[in-house]
Amino acid sequence: MQIYAGIDAGSRTIKIVLMDAEGRVAASSLRDQGVEVVALAEELLDGLLGRAGLERSDLGRVVATGYARNAITSADTTITEITCHAAGVLRQTPQARTIVEIGGQDSKVIHLDDSGHVRDFAMNDRCAAGTGRFLEVVADKLEVPLNALGELAGGSTSPSAISSMCVVFAETEIIGLLAAGEQRANIVAGVQHAITSRVAAMIGPNARGPIIFTGGVAMVPGMDRALADSLGAEIQIADEPQMTGAMGAAILAAETP
Repeated sequence: MQIYAGIDAGSRTIKIVLMDAEGRVAASSLRDQGVEVVALAEELLDGLLGRAGLERSDLGRVVATGYARNAITSADTTITEITCHAAGVLRQTPQARTIVEIGGQDSKVIHLDDSGHVRDFAMNDRCAAGTGRFLEVVADKLEVPLNALGELAGGSTSPSAISSMCVVFAETEIIGLLAAGEQRANIVAGVQHAITSRVAAMIGPNARGPIIFTGGVAMVPGMDRALADSLGAEIQIADEPQMTGAMGAAILAAETP
């Protein structure tokens, strides 16, 4: 059986999807990123193949994407995250017209035309204030689990104004708010608004729907509501939002002669 692999070597995690020639997912998994990117990716790939009862000889084309895609030595080629996320989302939602991907250390907005081709995109990779790393810092300072932020924000009565758009300065600002007796719920709600407002500015006015939310931050409870509020529009969370880049890479691997 011919199997194709998509490897998304992101800044925070490595994701791999194995797919057969008919487009069925044979196996998928992820693990935290580390210093030895190549070794971690190879170990994850071998583990997935083993779980699926497959050998390296069963592998056809391998496509790598993501932050560290050029380090993946087992890949036949590399393709940008923009193209791979678009392919992964379109497989699930062919009518998608705007994709918002917020990962560990960058965020992207992808606009698609009526044929599903990438029309335009915007990317923030210079500041972590609009990313999952910002949420991790906040959860750490507030001493709550990352997945508890949404519930905490739900109790906000008046979201705090987080004016700093640099994580370092925003962290100092949060410490100051805590020292002043500000409620944690208001701080979290303010942080969510700061992140999603930044993304909304990247999207610009009159974003076309359906709008699909993907990336690891889409899995943080409450971020979908915050994003919808900032956009003033309905959004959908992609199925397995952390895996769409790897899924798209696997799809493109299978489709490329």
